[in-house]
Amino acid sequence: MVDEQQQSPFVRSMSTRAARRATAYAAEVDQFLAEPLALRRRAGEQELLDSLNRNVESLVVQYDPPSIRRNSDSLVFGRIYATIPRSAQRIAVSPELLAALLAAEVEYRGPLRLSRTQNRQLAEVYERLGTALSVLLPGHAALAFRRGGSLYRQDEDSDGEDRCSLNLARSRRRAQPVRFRRIGGYLPDLLCGYGYRPYRILIWVFVQVAACAAVVRALSDQPTLLIVYDCCINFLNPLGPGDTAGLEGAERFVFVVEAYAGTLTTSVFFALMVRRWFRT
Repeated sequence: MVDEQQQSPFVRSMSTRAARRATAYAAEVDQFLAEPLALRRRAGEQELLDSLNRNVESLVVQYDPPSIRRNSDSLVFGRIYATIPRSAQRIAVSPELLAALLAAEVEYRGPLRLSRTQNRQLAEVYERLGTALSVLLPGHAALAFRRGGSLYRQDEDSDGEDRCSLNLARSRRRAQPVRFRRIGGYLPDLLCGYGYRPYRILIWVFVQVAACAAVVRALSDQPTLLIVYDCCINFLNPLGPGDTAGLEGAERFVFVVEAYAGTLTTSVFFALMVRRWFRT
């Protein structure tokens, strides 16, 4: 059953205003997206975001609800949010999607105090918006994920906050105009998901030990099991002079490199895990 709040003249009026402004804003977005990708990346989305902010501020000024009390925990613009895809990324940026972003910003900044349930609902709306916008408008997606993360934090949902924070970092990387910085941003994502997926480091631990064992096996005549054992021990506890006395220069160098890599990798892993386990 449709909530009475969704039927009120105030909600219908504000929804119509948001749709009209979204239509005009969509024309600006379409003009921006018509430019070549390289030019869009150099220019960035800041001008569009400034225009979005002006539209939102204009709607917030007109956001004068008849009462500060709400009859339910549903969001004011629930019908507009229903147009947002729930899972798959959307390639086309439609006026309906931009209207949902405008409405969410108005509800986020508006005078009505959101309940805890409404905070969570709006966080989910922002997360869906960020996913839908991340392909063509990563700067807008970053705004949505930042809002969603702050709302999840208020709801004390650390998993939701981590998801939004991870996607925020990825959206900022996509929006980065400098190519080498954008490419360099893939490394921390692959290594540990910008710190929000620390268990990925265990995969790299296996890769490092396996690579060391393969190199040493190619250089040494020792039994394979002994080489694997030495590489596993050396990764966590560097071999001493007595353990490496029979090794040649190249083999010794490989073990030294593995020992430093192991110290760095395990330090990062435990630092991220401590943050995950004991954060407030």
